[in-house]
Amino acid sequence: MQMPQAFQTKINNAFGKEGEKWLNLLPKRVDIYLHKWKLVNHGPVKNLSYNYVLNVTDTEGNPYILKLGVPNADFANEIRTVQIYNGTGCARVIKAVPEEGVMLLEQLQPGTMLDTLETEEEQLVQFVNVWKAIRRPIPPREKQQTPFIADWFQGITTYRKTYREGDRIKEEHLLLAEQYIEEINQTTKGAALLHGDLHHENILYSMHKGWMAIDPKGVIGDEYYDTVSFLINKLEGKSNQRYVLRYRVKRLSELLQLEEKRLLKAAVALSTLYACWAQEDGVPEWKQTYQCTIWFSEFLAELLK
Repeated sequence: MQMPQAFQTKINNAFGKEGEKWLNLLPKRVDIYLHKWKLVNHGPVKNLSYNYVLNVTDTEGNPYILKLGVPNADFANEIRTVQIYNGTGCARVIKAVPEEGVMLLEQLQPGTMLDTLETEEEQLVQFVNVWKAIRRPIPPREKQQTPFIADWFQGITTYRKTYREGDRIKEEHLLLAEQYIEEINQTTKGAALLHGDLHHENILYSMHKGWMAIDPKGVIGDEYYDTVSFLINKLEGKSNQRYVLRYRVKRLSELLQLEEKRLLKAAVALSTLYACWAQEDGVPEWKQTYQCTIWFSEFLAELLK
C-alpha cells in the first residue's frame, strides 16, 4: 500500500502515539472496507494531508472517494457537517463509520482544483459562489456537538506554554490575535456553521455540479473566519505575494460585502492560530503563514491611519 513518508511524518507529529497506532492499522482497515463495500482501489490522491484518501470505483465502475482518518471527534464532526450540506455546495457522503474513521464520498470529476483557473479574479469569483452555497443555519442538535471556533483559539495559550519567546511567533501578534478574537465575538451578527478550511485545494470542479467544496472541518463561528484559509493559500511561487494577498482581501470584502477592517482582524486572529498549529505539527510552511499574519497587520494599520 502506498503510504508516503511525508504523510506518515505529518500523522505522527499531529497525533503522536494515537497516530502511530492508526498508521499501523491502516493497511488492514483499507482492505476491510474495500472488501466490505465492494470497491476497487485506484491509489491515493496526490495531496495527502491528515487523512488517507483513495480513488476507488464500485463494481459498476462508478467513481468514489474512500477517506480514512484517525477516528476521533474531529472526523465524526466532518461526517456530520457533510451530511448537513447534503450535496449542496459540497460533495455528498454516501456512507460512513465514524467510530472507525471511515467514509465513502462522491467523487467530483474531473476534480480539478480552484487554482487551475488562470486569474486571481476568476478564482475569487468561484470561491465566493461556493462560500455562499454552503452557508447554513446551525441545526439545533449540532449546537451540542459541533465545536465553536472560540474553542480553537485556546490553542494560542497552549502554544505559549510550548515555545519560548524568540523561538516562536512574536508575543505582540499572539496578543493581537486574542484581542481581535474578542472583538469579532462581541460584534458578530450571529454564529453560523463554517466549513473551517475553505481554500483552493478544497474546492474542486464537477462537470455536473460546477465548483464544490470538500473536506469541511465543521465549526461554529462568525462567517468572516471562513475566508481566511483561502486568503493565505497558494501564495507560494507568486512574484509579489504581499500584493496578491492585499488584492484578495480587498476583492473579497467587495464581493461578499464584508467590512474590510473586520475581515483583516479575523484574518490576523485565525492566521496566527494556523501558524501556531503548523509550527507545533513540524510543518516548515508555518513561517509563510506567519508572514501573512504580519502582512494582514500591516494592511490593517494602513486602513486605521
